[in-house]
Amino acid sequence: MKIVSYNVNGIRAALNKGFAEWLKQEDPDIIGLQEVKALENQFDTRIFEDMGYHIYWFPAVKKGYSGVAILSKVKPKNIAYGMGLSVYDDEGRMIRADYEDFSFVSAYFPSGTTGDVRQDFKYQFLDDIYGYTQDLIQGYPNLILSGDYNICHKHIDIHNPVSNKNSSGFLPEERAWMDKFTSSGFDDSFRMFNQDPHHYTWWSYRAGSRGKNLGWRIDYHMTTSGMKDRINNSVILPDAQHSDHCPILIEIDN
Repeated sequence: MKIVSYNVNGIRAALNKGFAEWLKQEDPDIIGLQEVKALENQFDTRIFEDMGYHIYWFPAVKKGYSGVAILSKVKPKNIAYGMGLSVYDDEGRMIRADYEDFSFVSAYFPSGTTGDVRQDFKYQFLDDIYGYTQDLIQGYPNLILSGDYNICHKHIDIHNPVSNKNSSGFLPEERAWMDKFTSSGFDDSFRMFNQDPHHYTWWSYRAGSRGKNLGWRIDYHMTTSGMKDRINNSVILPDAQHSDHCPILIEIDN
């Protein structure tokens, strides 16, 4: 089973850049989207239905902002919209699909790049999602928590760790949270297969960063220990260019 996560930075913009054609060719069984920035009635959903996907959409209350979704060729047993906390659910931060023997989450963690208020909001989110996921895995031990975490975990995950040491997304407190999270029952699936540097999932639009591969790895498929023996591969797909992010792919035994 092929599962993709992709921050599309606006589903309508991504569709205009060939996202649908790419999706048809890549043909994942499940894809989690982040930052869809649209309601379902603001674009033609038949594009995905014609490919055989069931569509589960969780937009933000604020139009043109945030929002997550799951497209799935396998109909889930259950869909859970949000975390049960309106402060995050109003921003469309999380959606979960439960299948017969695993669950998949598409999550969009807040960014703190716009200033102290949002950085504090991000820290609160990190505290809350940690507790939420610790509770969640008690009932759903086979879990894939995928999406844009807006954090580079280690020096190897960012092109210039020295100059970015005070940048939101690579702050010591954020990286310490990732240490705690990956010690709490979740594995960074990409690093199970690849320990090499220079693999990124996001590039600034400025200064030709993508062409120079001056990027950050902030998108993850985090998997619980119960999934470890079922994971066949976890890779980054940098050639897909419909966003400032690129998709990430995990393959599991179903």
